[in-house]
Amino acid sequence: MSHLRLILLAVLSLVSSSLSQTSPPPAILIDCGASASSVIDGRRWQSDENFVSSGTPMNVSDQVLDEILFTARSFPLDLDGTRRKFCYVVGVSRGWKYMIRTTYYYGGVNGKGTPPPVFDQIVDGTFWGVVNTTADYADGLASYYEGVFLAQGKSISVCIASNSYTTSNPFISALELVRLDGTLYNSTDFSTLGLSLVARHAFGYSGPIIRFPDDEFDRFWEPYSLNSTVPNNRKIEVSGFWNLPPSRIFNTDLRATQVQPLEFTWPPMPLTKSFYYIALYFAHDSDSLGDGSRVFDVSVNGVTYYKELSVTPAGAVIFASRWPLEGLTTLTLSPRSGSNLPPLINGGEMFELISLGGKTLVRDVTALNAIKSSFQNAPVDWSGDPCMPKNYSWSGVTCSEGPRIRIVALNLTSMGLSGSLAPEVGKLTALSSIWLGNNSLSGSIPNFSSLKLLESVHLEDNRFSGAIPSFFSGVPRLRELFLQNNNLTGQIPSSLFQKPGLDLRTSGNPFLTQPPR
Repeated sequence: MSHLRLILLAVLSLVSSSLSQTSPPPAILIDCGASASSVIDGRRWQSDENFVSSGTPMNVSDQVLDEILFTARSFPLDLDGTRRKFCYVVGVSRGWKYMIRTTYYYGGVNGKGTPPPVFDQIVDGTFWGVVNTTADYADGLASYYEGVFLAQGKSISVCIASNSYTTSNPFISALELVRLDGTLYNSTDFSTLGLSLVARHAFGYSGPIIRFPDDEFDRFWEPYSLNSTVPNNRKIEVSGFWNLPPSRIFNTDLRATQVQPLEFTWPPMPLTKSFYYIALYFAHDSDSLGDGSRVFDVSVNGVTYYKELSVTPAGAVIFASRWPLEGLTTLTLSPRSGSNLPPLINGGEMFELISLGGKTLVRDVTALNAIKSSFQNAPVDWSGDPCMPKNYSWSGVTCSEGPRIRIVALNLTSMGLSGSLAPEVGKLTALSSIWLGNNSLSGSIPNFSSLKLLESVHLEDNRFSGAIPSFFSGVPRLRELFLQNNNLTGQIPSSLFQKPGLDLRTSGNPFLTQPPR
Protein backbone atom coordinates (compact mmCIF):
# COMPACT_ATOMS: atom_id res chain seq x y z
CA MET A 1 0.00 0.00 0.00
CA SER A 2 2.75 2.45 0.87
CA HIS A 3 4.73 2.01 -2.31
CA LEU A 4 4.26 3.68 -5.66
CA ARG A 5 4.98 2.43 -9.13
CA LEU A 6 8.00 3.92 -10.82
CA ILE A 7 7.73 3.76 -14.61
CA LEU A 8 11.18 3.00 -15.91
CA LEU A 9 13.12 3.91 -19.00
CA ALA A 10 11.23 6.61 -20.88
CA VAL A 11 9.87 8.40 -17.81
CA LEU A 12 13.26 9.10 -16.31
CA SER A 13 15.02 9.88 -19.57
CA LEU A 14 12.53 12.59 -20.56
CA VAL A 15 13.69 14.89 -17.77
CA SER A 16 17.43 14.39 -18.23
CA SER A 17 18.05 17.38 -20.49
CA SER A 18 16.78 19.91 -17.96
CA LEU A 19 18.29 18.36 -14.83
CA SER A 20 21.77 19.61 -15.59
CA GLN A 21 20.55 23.20 -15.91
CA THR A 22 19.39 23.59 -12.31
CA SER A 23 21.25 22.96 -9.06
CA PRO A 24 19.94 19.87 -7.30
CA PRO A 25 18.51 20.05 -3.76
CA PRO A 26 20.74 19.36 -0.74
CA ALA A 27 20.69 15.62 -1.13
CA ILE A 28 22.63 12.43 -0.54
CA LEU A 29 22.12 10.08 -3.48
CA ILE A 30 23.42 6.53 -3.00
CA ASP A 31 23.76 4.06 -5.86
CA CYS A 32 23.54 0.77 -4.00
CA GLY A 33 26.01 -1.88 -5.11
CA ALA A 34 27.94 0.51 -7.37
CA SER A 35 31.73 0.35 -7.14
CA ALA A 36 32.30 4.05 -7.88
CA SER A 37 30.50 7.38 -7.86
CA SER A 38 28.92 8.65 -11.07
CA VAL A 39 26.96 11.54 -12.53
CA ILE A 40 23.56 10.49 -13.84
CA ASP A 41 21.17 13.01 -15.38
CA GLY A 42 23.28 15.84 -14.01
CA ARG A 43 23.22 14.58 -10.41
CA ARG A 44 26.07 13.01 -8.49
CA TRP A 45 25.39 9.54 -7.14
CA GLN A 46 27.78 8.05 -4.60
CA SER A 47 28.88 4.47 -4.25
CA ASP A 48 27.38 2.92 -1.12
CA GLU A 49 30.66 1.55 0.23
CA ASN A 50 31.03 4.30 2.85
CA PHE A 51 27.46 3.98 4.14
CA VAL A 52 27.03 0.25 4.75
CA SER A 53 29.31 -2.40 6.26
CA SER A 54 27.65 -5.59 5.08
CA GLY A 55 25.94 -7.13 2.08
CA THR A 56 27.15 -8.07 -1.37
CA PRO A 57 27.22 -5.78 -4.43
CA MET A 58 25.30 -7.36 -7.30
CA ASN A 59 24.93 -6.63 -10.99
CA VAL A 60 21.38 -6.75 -12.33
CA SER A 61 21.05 -9.24 -15.16
CA ASP A 62 17.95 -7.66 -16.69
CA GLN A 63 18.35 -5.13 -19.50
CA VAL A 64 17.36 -1.71 -18.10
CA LEU A 65 18.04 1.81 -19.32
CA ASP A 66 18.03 3.59 -15.98
CA GLU A 67 21.65 3.54 -14.79
CA ILE A 68 20.61 3.62 -11.12
CA LEU A 69 19.15 0.15 -11.56
CA PHE A 70 22.27 -1.46 -13.03
CA THR A 71 23.41 -2.61 -9.57
CA ALA A 72 21.91 -3.57 -6.20
CA ARG A 73 23.18 -4.65 -2.81
CA SER A 74 21.98 -7.99 -1.47
CA PHE A 75 21.95 -8.96 2.22
CA PRO A 76 22.21 -12.48 3.64
CA LEU A 77 19.12 -14.30 4.86
CA ASP A 78 19.42 -16.47 7.96
CA LEU A 79 17.95 -19.87 7.15
CA ASP A 80 17.02 -20.41 10.80
CA GLY A 81 14.52 -17.55 10.62
CA THR A 82 16.52 -15.10 12.73
CA ARG A 83 15.44 -11.54 12.02
CA ARG A 84 18.38 -9.30 11.20
CA LYS A 85 18.58 -5.78 9.87
CA PHE A 86 21.31 -4.29 7.70
CA CYS A 87 21.61 -0.54 7.81
CA TYR A 88 22.86 2.35 5.74
CA VAL A 89 24.07 5.03 8.15
CA VAL A 90 24.03 8.48 6.54
CA GLY A 91 25.34 11.70 8.07
CA VAL A 92 22.68 14.43 8.19
CA SER A 93 21.91 17.82 9.75
CA ARG A 94 20.27 17.36 13.13
CA GLY A 95 16.83 18.95 13.44
CA TRP A 96 16.02 18.99 9.70
CA LYS A 97 13.31 16.99 7.98
CA TYR A 98 14.44 14.61 5.26
CA MET A 99 12.58 13.00 2.43
CA ILE A 100 13.86 9.43 2.26
CA ARG A 101 13.29 7.43 -0.91
CA THR A 102 14.25 3.80 -1.36
CA THR A 103 14.17 2.20 -4.82
CA TYR A 104 14.01 -1.53 -5.53
CA TYR A 105 14.42 -3.32 -8.84
CA TYR A 106 14.88 -7.03 -8.38
CA GLY A 107 16.46 -7.93 -11.71
CA GLY A 108 16.96 -11.54 -10.66
CA VAL A 109 19.71 -10.77 -8.13
CA ASN A 110 18.83 -13.96 -6.20
CA GLY A 111 18.70 -16.08 -9.36
CA LYS A 112 16.39 -16.05 -12.35
CA GLY A 113 14.14 -18.77 -10.98
CA THR A 114 13.78 -17.15 -7.57
CA PRO A 115 10.88 -14.72 -7.08
CA PRO A 116 11.51 -11.30 -5.53
CA PRO A 117 11.77 -11.44 -1.73
CA VAL A 118 9.36 -9.68 0.60
CA PHE A 119 11.05 -7.93 3.51
CA ASP A 120 10.93 -4.94 5.88
CA GLN A 121 12.44 -1.49 5.85
CA ILE A 122 13.29 0.50 8.97
CA VAL A 123 14.29 4.11 9.67
CA ASP A 124 16.35 4.54 12.85
CA GLY A 125 14.32 2.59 15.44
CA THR A 126 11.02 2.80 13.56
CA PHE A 127 9.41 0.09 11.45
CA TRP A 128 8.63 1.88 8.18
CA GLY A 129 6.82 -0.84 6.22
CA VAL A 130 6.95 -4.00 4.13
CA VAL A 131 8.72 -4.01 0.77
CA ASN A 132 6.94 -6.16 -1.81
CA THR A 133 8.12 -5.64 -5.38
CA THR A 134 6.53 -8.78 -6.86
CA ALA A 135 3.72 -7.16 -8.86
CA ASP A 136 5.84 -4.27 -10.12
CA TYR A 137 8.68 -6.55 -11.17
CA ALA A 138 6.24 -8.78 -13.08
CA ASP A 139 5.28 -5.65 -15.06
CA GLY A 140 8.93 -4.71 -15.68
CA LEU A 141 8.81 -1.88 -13.15
CA ALA A 142 10.85 -0.79 -10.16
CA SER A 143 9.18 0.05 -6.85
CA TYR A 144 9.91 3.09 -4.77
CA TYR A 145 8.95 4.04 -1.23
CA GLU A 146 9.09 7.54 0.15
CA GLY A 147 8.79 8.96 3.64
CA VAL A 148 9.49 12.11 5.61
CA PHE A 149 11.39 11.82 8.88
CA LEU A 150 13.12 14.18 11.28
CA ALA A 151 16.88 13.87 11.80
CA GLN A 152 17.02 13.47 15.58
CA GLY A 153 20.78 13.03 15.59
CA LYS A 154 23.79 13.50 13.37
CA SER A 155 22.91 10.46 11.29
CA ILE A 156 19.89 8.59 9.98
CA SER A 157 19.94 4.84 9.54
CA VAL A 158 17.86 3.25 6.79
CA CYS A 159 17.72 -0.51 7.20
CA ILE A 160 16.72 -3.55 5.17
CA ALA A 161 15.48 -6.45 7.30
CA SER A 162 14.35 -10.03 6.80
CA ASN A 163 11.14 -11.27 8.39
CA SER A 164 9.15 -14.49 8.68
CA TYR A 165 7.83 -13.99 5.14
CA THR A 166 11.28 -13.42 3.60
CA THR A 167 12.35 -16.39 1.46
CA SER A 168 15.50 -15.10 -0.25
CA ASN A 169 18.09 -12.37 0.25
CA PRO A 170 16.68 -8.84 0.72
CA PHE A 171 18.17 -6.16 -1.55
CA ILE A 172 18.10 -2.45 -2.40
CA SER A 173 18.87 -0.55 -5.62
CA ALA A 174 19.06 3.10 -4.54
CA LEU A 175 18.72 5.29 -1.47
CA GLU A 176 18.09 9.05 -1.46
CA LEU A 177 17.94 11.51 1.42
CA VAL A 178 16.81 15.03 0.49
CA ARG A 179 16.75 17.80 3.09
CA LEU A 180 13.40 19.58 3.03
CA ASP A 181 12.48 23.20 3.58
CA GLY A 182 11.41 23.76 7.17
CA THR A 183 7.88 24.75 6.16
CA LEU A 184 7.03 21.51 4.38
CA TYR A 185 4.43 19.35 6.14
CA ASN A 186 5.04 21.38 9.29
CA SER A 187 1.63 20.67 10.78
CA THR A 188 3.00 17.22 11.64
CA ASP A 189 4.75 16.62 14.96
CA PHE A 190 7.86 14.92 13.63
CA SER A 191 9.18 14.33 17.14
CA THR A 192 6.59 11.56 17.48
CA LEU A 193 5.51 10.81 13.88
CA GLY A 194 6.89 10.06 10.45
CA LEU A 195 5.09 10.26 7.12
CA SER A 196 4.99 7.38 4.64
CA LEU A 197 3.87 8.35 1.14
CA VAL A 198 0.71 6.69 -0.16
CA ALA A 199 -0.01 8.83 -3.23
CA ARG A 200 1.13 12.04 -4.88
CA HIS A 201 -0.64 12.98 -8.11
CA ALA A 202 -0.93 15.77 -10.64
CA PHE A 203 -4.62 15.62 -11.55
CA GLY A 204 -5.66 15.84 -15.18
CA TYR A 205 -2.08 15.16 -16.22
CA SER A 206 -1.09 12.21 -18.42
CA GLY A 207 2.61 12.75 -19.11
CA PRO A 208 5.77 11.42 -17.45
CA ILE A 209 6.38 11.81 -13.73
CA ILE A 210 6.88 15.45 -12.68
CA ARG A 211 10.01 15.69 -10.53
CA PHE A 212 13.23 17.72 -10.25
CA PRO A 213 13.85 20.35 -11.58
CA ASP A 214 10.12 21.19 -11.57
CA ASP A 215 9.95 20.02 -7.95
CA GLU A 216 12.95 21.47 -6.15
CA PHE A 217 12.96 18.58 -3.67
CA ASP A 218 12.66 15.92 -6.39
CA ARG A 219 9.31 14.64 -5.14
CA PHE A 220 7.58 12.43 -7.71
CA TRP A 221 4.17 13.67 -8.94
CA GLU A 222 2.52 10.87 -10.87
CA PRO A 223 -0.08 11.40 -13.62
CA TYR A 224 -3.78 10.99 -12.84
CA SER A 225 -6.52 11.57 -15.40
CA LEU A 226 -10.12 10.47 -15.85
CA ASN A 227 -12.16 10.14 -19.03
CA SER A 228 -15.01 12.07 -17.46
CA THR A 229 -12.93 15.18 -16.77
CA VAL A 230 -11.55 17.95 -18.92
CA PRO A 231 -7.84 18.75 -18.60
CA ASN A 232 -6.77 22.40 -18.52
CA ASN A 233 -3.46 22.93 -20.31
CA ARG A 234 -3.07 26.68 -19.80
CA LYS A 235 0.09 27.77 -18.00
CA ILE A 236 -0.63 29.14 -14.53
CA GLU A 237 1.86 31.05 -12.40
CA VAL A 238 1.49 30.36 -8.69
CA SER A 239 3.93 30.80 -5.83
CA GLY A 240 4.09 30.70 -2.06
CA PHE A 241 2.01 27.56 -1.75
CA TRP A 242 2.01 25.55 1.46
CA ASN A 243 4.33 22.53 0.99
CA LEU A 244 5.85 24.20 -2.12
CA PRO A 245 4.32 22.03 -4.84
CA PRO A 246 5.82 22.56 -8.32
CA SER A 247 3.97 25.17 -10.35
CA ARG A 248 3.77 22.69 -13.21
CA ILE A 249 1.04 20.67 -11.50
CA PHE A 250 -1.27 23.68 -11.87
CA ASN A 251 -1.05 23.55 -15.66
CA THR A 252 -3.60 20.72 -15.69
CA ASP A 253 -6.62 19.84 -13.58
CA LEU A 254 -9.55 17.55 -13.18
CA ARG A 255 -12.84 19.43 -13.51
CA ALA A 256 -16.48 18.60 -13.91
CA THR A 257 -17.88 19.21 -17.40
CA GLN A 258 -20.76 21.20 -15.93
CA VAL A 259 -21.60 22.93 -12.67
CA GLN A 260 -22.19 19.67 -10.89
CA PRO A 261 -20.36 17.50 -8.35
CA LEU A 262 -17.03 16.00 -9.37
CA GLU A 263 -16.55 12.61 -7.72
CA PHE A 264 -13.61 10.25 -8.15
CA THR A 265 -11.61 7.59 -6.30
CA TRP A 266 -8.27 8.74 -4.93
CA PRO A 267 -5.87 7.25 -4.21
CA PRO A 268 -6.55 4.51 -6.76
CA MET A 269 -5.99 1.63 -4.31
CA PRO A 270 -7.61 0.62 -1.00
CA LEU A 271 -6.04 1.87 2.22
CA THR A 272 -5.31 0.01 5.42
CA LYS A 273 -7.12 1.29 8.51
CA SER A 274 -4.96 4.11 9.79
CA PHE A 275 -4.61 7.87 10.09
CA TYR A 276 -3.51 9.89 7.07
CA TYR A 277 -2.13 13.32 6.21
CA ILE A 278 -3.95 14.75 3.17
CA ALA A 279 -3.08 17.89 1.20
CA LEU A 280 -5.10 19.02 -1.83
CA TYR A 281 -4.05 21.79 -4.22
CA PHE A 282 -6.28 24.06 -6.32
CA ALA A 283 -5.76 26.93 -8.81
CA HIS A 284 -6.79 27.94 -12.32
CA ASP A 285 -5.99 30.48 -15.01
CA SER A 286 -7.50 33.94 -14.68
CA ASP A 287 -8.99 33.82 -18.20
CA SER A 288 -11.40 31.05 -17.22
CA LEU A 289 -12.82 32.97 -14.28
CA GLY A 290 -14.33 36.00 -15.99
CA ASP A 291 -17.29 37.19 -13.97
CA GLY A 292 -17.95 33.74 -12.59
CA SER A 293 -17.17 32.12 -9.28
CA ARG A 294 -15.85 28.68 -8.41
CA VAL A 295 -16.93 27.79 -4.88
CA PHE A 296 -17.48 24.24 -3.68
CA ASP A 297 -17.39 21.91 -0.71
CA VAL A 298 -14.84 19.13 -0.46
CA SER A 299 -15.79 15.84 1.16
CA VAL A 300 -13.91 12.59 1.76
CA ASN A 301 -16.05 9.44 1.81
CA GLY A 302 -19.10 11.61 2.38
CA VAL A 303 -17.58 13.45 5.34
CA THR A 304 -17.08 17.20 4.90
CA TYR A 305 -13.40 17.97 4.55
CA TYR A 306 -13.68 21.70 3.75
CA LYS A 307 -16.66 23.99 3.24
CA GLU A 308 -17.04 26.81 0.71
CA LEU A 309 -13.62 26.60 -0.89
CA SER A 310 -13.22 29.51 -3.31
CA VAL A 311 -10.66 28.75 -6.00
CA THR A 312 -8.99 31.78 -7.59
CA PRO A 313 -5.92 32.29 -9.79
CA ALA A 314 -3.92 32.80 -6.58
CA GLY A 315 -4.69 29.20 -5.68
CA ALA A 316 -5.51 27.41 -2.45
CA VAL A 317 -4.33 24.42 -0.48
CA ILE A 318 -6.34 22.55 2.14
CA PHE A 319 -4.95 19.84 4.36
CA ALA A 320 -5.75 17.53 7.24
CA SER A 321 -2.97 16.37 9.54
CA ARG A 322 -4.79 13.33 10.92
CA TRP A 323 -7.71 11.87 8.97
CA PRO A 324 -8.97 8.30 9.59
CA LEU A 325 -9.39 6.21 6.43
CA GLU A 326 -9.87 2.58 5.40
CA GLY A 327 -10.52 0.92 2.05
CA LEU A 328 -11.22 2.87 -1.14
CA THR A 329 -11.48 6.63 -0.74
CA THR A 330 -13.86 8.87 -2.68
CA LEU A 331 -13.27 12.60 -3.10
CA THR A 332 -16.30 14.72 -3.94
CA LEU A 333 -16.22 18.40 -4.97
CA SER A 334 -19.77 19.79 -4.71
CA PRO A 335 -20.60 23.28 -6.12
CA ARG A 336 -22.17 25.71 -3.67
CA SER A 337 -25.34 27.56 -4.48
CA GLY A 338 -24.46 30.59 -6.64
CA SER A 339 -21.26 29.09 -8.03
CA ASN A 340 -21.41 29.21 -11.83
CA LEU A 341 -18.14 27.47 -12.69
CA PRO A 342 -17.54 23.72 -12.28
CA PRO A 343 -15.28 22.48 -9.47
CA LEU A 344 -11.70 21.46 -10.20
CA ILE A 345 -8.59 20.09 -8.50
CA ASN A 346 -4.93 20.18 -9.54
CA GLY A 347 -2.95 17.99 -7.18
CA GLY A 348 -2.98 15.87 -4.07
CA GLU A 349 -0.64 14.23 -1.59
CA MET A 350 -1.48 11.56 0.96
CA PHE A 351 0.79 10.09 3.63
CA GLU A 352 0.14 7.47 6.26
CA LEU A 353 1.12 8.57 9.76
CA ILE A 354 3.76 6.35 11.36
CA SER A 355 4.28 6.40 15.11
CA LEU A 356 7.99 6.58 15.78
CA GLY A 357 9.56 3.71 17.68
CA GLY A 358 11.82 4.26 20.64
CA LYS A 359 15.54 4.92 20.48
CA THR A 360 18.32 3.38 22.50
CA LEU A 361 19.88 5.78 25.00
CA VAL A 362 22.47 7.80 23.09
CA ARG A 363 25.20 7.15 25.67
CA ASP A 364 24.75 3.40 25.27
CA VAL A 365 24.77 3.66 21.47
CA THR A 366 28.01 5.64 21.57
CA ALA A 367 29.64 3.09 23.88
CA LEU A 368 28.47 0.12 21.82
CA ASN A 369 29.77 1.71 18.62
CA ALA A 370 33.17 2.14 20.30
CA ILE A 371 33.11 -1.56 21.22
CA LYS A 372 32.20 -2.38 17.62
CA SER A 373 35.22 -0.39 16.41
CA SER A 374 37.53 -2.28 18.77
CA PHE A 375 36.44 -5.60 17.24
CA GLN A 376 38.19 -6.54 14.01
CA ASN A 377 35.16 -8.46 12.79
CA ALA A 378 32.04 -7.20 14.54
CA PRO A 379 28.73 -8.97 13.79
CA VAL A 380 27.48 -7.98 10.34
CA ASP A 381 24.19 -6.62 11.66
CA TRP A 382 25.77 -4.20 14.12
CA SER A 383 24.52 -1.00 12.52
CA GLY A 384 21.59 1.31 13.07
CA ASP A 385 19.85 1.41 16.42
CA PRO A 386 21.09 -1.44 18.69
CA CYS A 387 17.69 -2.16 20.26
CA MET A 388 14.91 -0.91 18.01
CA PRO A 389 12.63 -1.94 16.49
CA LYS A 390 12.10 -4.46 19.24
CA ASN A 391 12.44 -7.58 17.08
CA TYR A 392 15.58 -6.28 15.37
CA SER A 393 18.12 -5.75 18.13
CA TRP A 394 21.77 -6.38 17.28
CA SER A 395 23.06 -9.94 17.50
CA GLY A 396 24.09 -10.70 21.06
CA VAL A 397 22.53 -7.53 22.50
CA THR A 398 19.68 -7.61 25.03
CA CYS A 399 17.78 -4.42 25.76
CA SER A 400 15.47 -3.16 28.46
CA GLU A 401 11.76 -2.46 28.06
CA GLY A 402 10.00 0.83 28.67
CA PRO A 403 10.59 4.42 27.59
CA ARG A 404 14.27 4.52 28.62
CA ILE A 405 15.90 1.84 26.46
CA ARG A 406 19.24 0.56 27.77
CA ILE A 407 21.67 -2.24 26.91
CA VAL A 408 21.29 -4.79 29.72
CA ALA A 409 23.30 -7.78 28.45
CA LEU A 410 25.98 -8.72 25.91
CA ASN A 411 26.24 -12.34 24.82
CA LEU A 412 28.76 -12.72 21.99
CA THR A 413 29.90 -16.20 22.94
CA SER A 414 31.53 -18.12 20.07
CA MET A 415 31.00 -15.31 17.56
CA GLY A 416 34.50 -15.57 16.09
CA LEU A 417 35.49 -12.14 17.38
CA SER A 418 39.04 -10.81 17.36
CA GLY A 419 40.52 -7.49 18.34
CA SER A 420 40.18 -6.02 21.82
CA LEU A 421 37.45 -4.98 24.23
CA ALA A 422 37.11 -1.18 24.29
CA PRO A 423 37.15 0.59 27.67
CA GLU A 424 33.78 2.15 26.75
CA VAL A 425 32.17 -1.09 27.93
CA GLY A 426 32.41 0.53 31.36
CA LYS A 427 29.89 3.16 30.21
CA LEU A 428 27.15 0.58 29.64
CA THR A 429 26.00 1.05 33.21
CA ALA A 430 22.80 -1.01 32.87
CA LEU A 431 24.68 -4.22 32.01
CA SER A 432 23.92 -7.27 34.12
CA SER A 433 26.04 -9.71 32.12
CA ILE A 434 28.98 -9.70 29.71
CA TRP A 435 29.52 -13.00 27.93
CA LEU A 436 32.37 -12.97 25.42
CA GLY A 437 33.68 -16.50 25.85
CA ASN A 438 35.27 -18.66 23.14
CA ASN A 439 36.53 -15.86 20.87
CA SER A 440 40.00 -14.53 20.05
CA LEU A 441 39.90 -11.23 21.92
CA SER A 442 43.21 -9.91 23.23
CA GLY A 443 44.61 -7.03 25.26
CA SER A 444 43.89 -6.15 28.85
CA ILE A 445 40.56 -6.41 30.65
CA PRO A 446 38.99 -2.92 30.79
CA ASN A 447 37.60 -1.34 33.93
CA PHE A 448 34.11 -2.58 34.83
CA SER A 449 33.96 -0.89 38.24
CA SER A 450 31.15 1.46 37.17
CA LEU A 451 28.87 -1.45 36.28
CA LYS A 452 27.02 -1.68 39.58
CA LEU A 453 24.36 -4.04 38.20
CA LEU A 454 26.84 -6.53 36.75
CA GLU A 455 26.24 -10.12 37.89
CA SER A 456 28.07 -12.31 35.39
CA VAL A 457 31.31 -11.91 33.39
CA HIS A 458 32.44 -14.64 30.98
CA LEU A 459 35.76 -13.90 29.26
CA GLU A 460 36.99 -17.50 29.14
CA ASP A 461 38.73 -19.05 26.12
CA ASN A 462 40.18 -15.84 24.69
CA ARG A 463 43.63 -14.24 24.57
CA PHE A 464 43.28 -11.57 27.23
CA SER A 465 46.60 -10.62 28.85
CA GLY A 466 47.84 -8.62 31.80
CA ALA A 467 46.77 -8.82 35.42
CA ILE A 468 43.33 -9.65 36.74
CA PRO A 469 41.98 -6.26 37.88
CA SER A 470 41.16 -5.94 41.56
CA PHE A 471 38.07 -3.81 40.88
CA PHE A 472 36.01 -6.98 40.37
CA SER A 473 35.83 -7.43 44.14
CA GLY A 474 34.04 -4.08 44.39
CA VAL A 475 31.30 -4.88 41.88
CA PRO A 476 28.47 -5.45 44.37
CA ARG A 477 26.29 -7.96 42.47
CA LEU A 478 29.01 -9.96 40.73
CA ARG A 479 28.41 -13.70 41.12
CA GLU A 480 30.30 -15.23 38.17
CA LEU A 481 33.78 -14.34 36.91
CA PHE A 482 35.04 -16.82 34.30
CA LEU A 483 38.59 -16.04 33.13
CA GLN A 484 39.98 -19.48 32.33
CA ASN A 485 42.14 -20.25 29.29
CA ASN A 486 43.58 -16.80 28.57
CA ASN A 487 47.07 -15.27 28.79
CA LEU A 488 46.59 -13.51 32.12
CA THR A 489 49.62 -12.95 34.34
CA GLY A 490 50.49 -11.91 37.86
CA GLN A 491 48.86 -12.69 41.16
CA ILE A 492 45.13 -13.26 41.50
CA PRO A 493 43.78 -10.51 43.81
CA SER A 494 43.11 -12.02 47.22
CA SER A 495 39.97 -9.88 47.54
CA LEU A 496 38.31 -12.04 44.88
CA PHE A 497 38.64 -15.12 47.08
CA GLN A 498 37.09 -13.18 49.92
CA LYS A 499 34.07 -11.98 47.93
CA PRO A 500 30.99 -13.86 49.19
CA GLY A 501 29.13 -15.96 46.62
CA LEU A 502 31.59 -15.36 43.75
CA ASP A 503 32.19 -18.27 41.36
CA LEU A 504 35.76 -17.50 40.21
CA ARG A 505 37.43 -19.60 37.51
CA THR A 506 41.00 -18.91 36.41
CA SER A 507 42.47 -22.22 35.24
CA GLY A 508 44.39 -22.39 31.97
CA ASN A 509 46.38 -19.19 32.62
CA PRO A 510 49.87 -20.68 33.17
CA PHE A 511 51.43 -17.43 34.35
CA LEU A 512 48.86 -16.66 37.04
CA THR A 513 49.83 -17.19 40.66
CA GLN A 514 47.77 -17.68 43.78
CA PRO A 515 47.90 -15.08 46.54
CA PRO A 516 49.82 -16.05 49.71
CA ARG A 517 47.75 -17.70 52.40
